[in-house]
Amino acid sequence: MSSLVKFIRETYQTNEFIPLHAPTFAGNEQAYVAETITSTFVSSVGKFVTDFEQKIEAFTQSPKAIATSSGSSALHTALYMAGVQSGDLVITQSLTFVATCNALYHMGAAPIFVDISTVSLGLSPQAVQTYLEEYGLLNEEGLCIHKETKQTIKAVMPMHTFGHPVELDELVLICQQWNLVLIEDAAESLGSRYKEKHTGTIGEFAALSFNGNKIITTGGGGVLLTNNQANGIRAKHITTTAKVPHPYEFYHDEAGFNYRMPNLNAALGCAQMESLPLFIEQKRALAMHYNSFFDGGELLFVQEPSYAKSNYWLNAVICPNLHSRDKLLKLTNDSGVMTRPVWQLMHRLPMFKDALRGSLQHSEWFEERLVNLPSSPINTRI
Repeated sequence: MSSLVKFIRETYQTNEFIPLHAPTFAGNEQAYVAETITSTFVSSVGKFVTDFEQKIEAFTQSPKAIATSSGSSALHTALYMAGVQSGDLVITQSLTFVATCNALYHMGAAPIFVDISTVSLGLSPQAVQTYLEEYGLLNEEGLCIHKETKQTIKAVMPMHTFGHPVELDELVLICQQWNLVLIEDAAESLGSRYKEKHTGTIGEFAALSFNGNKIITTGGGGVLLTNNQANGIRAKHITTTAKVPHPYEFYHDEAGFNYRMPNLNAALGCAQMESLPLFIEQKRALAMHYNSFFDGGELLFVQEPSYAKSNYWLNAVICPNLHSRDKLLKLTNDSGVMTRPVWQLMHRLPMFKDALRGSLQHSEWFEERLVNLPSSPINTRI
């Protein structure tokens, strides 16, 4: 394992502390942000917000992108637009970042945790189908009802773990069969493609994140994607306090959210989007570099599924067991190389400990073995 520390230091060509994922500012970031300050339009009104949305639409080929103040607010809006209400249930994965489930919690909805796929590390279509066949029931109105609790199961929400796309075609078919809305938590997968499509464009709604540790950053911010123009127009309306346009009157026709991305953040995002293709190229090269290093060793490098092209947001290895994982984490972090275990499973957290769930055999297996490695883009070719 000490050879891994040496390998990472040689890769990043530094003896200083190496973070897990740092932002890269090598383009027009300072110029665009300075322009917003000069213009005084630093809040949600400004040209960069619209420009950023258009750049995301062009890159992802999504019909509509709505810039928001965070990935969590984008996810909350997606759930709201999908009709999820207090008391409803949403099928998702326990192996995810807490923001996925926090959005449900604050709506008064609750997760149903089902297992992940060993191929994608995201929500398993087989596990979803198995759970629904045992506990789901379509009533006369076409609603999917949980047989035991009588609550409405409203949506399926996979998360593209570390940027690796889940098996979306299969999930689409399941959602059609059970009358459920597919919402992609694509927070980590900007630049990842499922077959020929960008992640976030296959579900009815999706959320992207631009936190400081993502492949590109706006400092803080997110984007709601939708495959329906009408939904996009309404989502933009409700994320701007549902204010009806008027030269001077303040009239709001429904309860909305103040979720619009500030122009200051969008300016940073526009500059980052200009570098995104290079970042993806660099991160994929880094992943292949890692893969070559681990080939034939006891640590198994996590590779993209055969049907996908991943952005490799966070590189990861699978350790033989929990003891090996903890040994790796201690050695690397003590050596100034930041590594992290995967998130604690959501059903182990106090606010979700009573959530409904199926078998989580694969989730629990990976929880004991996954370690994330430094994944910042490398500025020079490896």
